[in-house]
Amino acid sequence: MTEGQKHAVFRFYEELNDLLPPEHRKRDFQVSFKGRESVKDMIEALRVPHTEVDLILVNGESVDFGYIVEDRDRISVYPAFELLNIKGLTRLRQVPLRQTRFIADVNIGDVVRYMRALGLDVYFDRSLSPRDIIRISRLENRTILSRSRKLLMFRDVTHGILIRPGTTIQQVKSVVDYLSLRDVIKPFSRCFLCNNLLARVAKEKILDRIPPKTREFCDEYSHCGICDRIYWKGTHHAAISRVLDQILG
Repeated sequence: MTEGQKHAVFRFYEELNDLLPPEHRKRDFQVSFKGRESVKDMIEALRVPHTEVDLILVNGESVDFGYIVEDRDRISVYPAFELLNIKGLTRLRQVPLRQTRFIADVNIGDVVRYMRALGLDVYFDRSLSPRDIIRISRLENRTILSRSRKLLMFRDVTHGILIRPGTTIQQVKSVVDYLSLRDVIKPFSRCFLCNNLLARVAKEKILDRIPPKTREFCDEYSHCGICDRIYWKGTHHAAISRVLDQILG
């Protein structure tokens, strides 16, 4: 063994294995290191963002991200638990991981559209820098959604979900299932454009804004008080409804 070199044994569980190379999945593997290394730095050196982790056990004891790894430590890394309450066990977060407010990175516009269609609160602005996204996330307690592992590895990021490869339907379904959001879903309650909650509006008040053919078959309308957009159950609504059925199916 090289002088000064240490070794720790890692094991990742459940969907965290998707982020590892095949040779490290669902098995113990050894990692060599020198000097003082935090468990957070070692986990992220393996390309697993800390936001994906909800529990770390070192030699059977829960530790936080600042724990300094020692020679021959056995480290077990777990993702968010959906069915098991680990509030008294995990030392990673004072604030619960599961939030129903989000902020999305610039590279997942399609995901944003359908999450808003489900009535989920998703802040999205293509002009935001990574630092802006992190700042708003912390200020408004929003979970970051991103395809970028690099963004989620910033030290200031406390809540985030890495969007895995797949279709938009698969990606949205993954977030909904990962955070058990089905009970808070209210389809077509938000503006697709600006994320504002919609309000019902009487047909008579907007009659001059409704296409003539639409007036004949539709009596229910919603209005966005911020961008002034009008919504009704037309062909576009039906098409999006079919996609939402696939997400929730």
